[in-house]
Amino acid sequence: MPSQAGPAPNWRQAWREAVRDPRELLAMLSLDGLASGISDEAAAQFPLRVPRGFVARMRHGDPADPLLRQVLPVLDEERIVPGFGLDAVGDEAARRGGGVIHKYNGRALLIATGSCAVHCRYCFRRHYPYAEDTAAAAGWREAVELIRADASIHEVILSGGDPLSLADHKLAELTDALRGIPHLRRLRIHTRLPIVLPERVDAGLSGWLRSLPWPIAMVVHANHANEFDDAVDAAMTRLRDAGAASKGIVLLNQAVLLRGVNDSVDALADLCERGHAAGVLPYYLHQLDRVAGAAHFEVDDAQALALHAALSARLPGYLVPRLVREVAGQPGKTPLIAIAGSIVAAE
Repeated sequence: MPSQAGPAPNWRQAWREAVRDPRELLAMLSLDGLASGISDEAAAQFPLRVPRGFVARMRHGDPADPLLRQVLPVLDEERIVPGFGLDAVGDEAARRGGGVIHKYNGRALLIATGSCAVHCRYCFRRHYPYAEDTAAAAGWREAVELIRADASIHEVILSGGDPLSLADHKLAELTDALRGIPHLRRLRIHTRLPIVLPERVDAGLSGWLRSLPWPIAMVVHANHANEFDDAVDAAMTRLRDAGAASKGIVLLNQAVLLRGVNDSVDALADLCERGHAAGVLPYYLHQLDRVAGAAHFEVDDAQALALHAALSARLPGYLVPRLVREVAGQPGKTPLIAIAGSIVAAE
C-alpha cells in the first residue's frame, strides 16, 4: 500500500521566504566573521538564493559546511581562470529555438524556465540567456512543434532552471501538448527542488505526475549526504507513491564532484548510502563543468579517478555512480577512465 505521508507545507510561501542576502545567511549560521570574503560582484551577477529549510541543514559555526559552500558567493568567483567560460557545455551551438536544446540522439532538452529555488555557485547555466530562450515563452508551441517534427526524438528532458519551479498548471499545459506526439516514449525531469525545497512535492505535483502517460525518470541533484533530512525522505516517498499509481517513476541522483564539498571517499560513500536510504539510486558523478566563476570547486582528474576507484572498492556496484564529464560536441556524457597510467575520456 502507498505510505500515508502527511501533506507538505505550502511551497510557494517557502519559495518567497528564501534567503537572498549573503550577510543574513552568515548571521543565521553565527558566521558573521566570514562577511569579508563575500563577493558583492558575484552576488550581483548571480544572486544568492537559498530556501530556509536548506539553511536549517547547515552546521552552525562551521565555515567549511558543505551545504554553505555550495551557495555562498565568495571572492574566488571573481578570478579569471583560463579554460573557464560562459558556455561550459556547448549549449549555444545546440540551441534549436523555442527553448529546445538538441545535443544527443533520441533526446531533446527543454529549457522550461530560468527559475530555480536555489542558486548553486557551480551552476553551468549561471550565464545562460534565459530571457532569450525558454520553452514557456510562447506557450510551449514552438518547442512542441520542433519535437513533433523530428520522429527520432523519443525522450524529452525537462530542465532549466528547474522545471518544478513552474506551477502545476504550467507543467500540465506542457505535457498536455506533448501527449499528441506519437514518437515520445518517456519523460525525464532534472530537478533540485525535491532536495532543497521538498515542500514542492505536494498533492498538486503528485496529481500531475500520476496523470502522465509515459514512464518518468526523475533526476534529483544532491551533492552531500547532509542535504537529505526527514522532509526530503518524505518527498521521495510521495514521488514513489505517485510512480506506483502511474507508469512508474525512477528516482536517480546526479552529483557534481566539488572541492571542499564532497571530495573525499567518506563524503561520496555517505551520499550514495543516504540517497539509497531515501529511495534514490546514484546515476552520475560529474566532473565540474568549467563555467566562469566556479574554478575554485574543481577537482583534478587524477584525484577524481582515485576517489571513484576507492568508492567502487567500498560500495556495491548499484551504489556507485558513473564518473563522467560533459564535452561539448560529443554524442553523450563522456566517462573518465584510467589506462596504463594515463587519463582519457572514453567516447
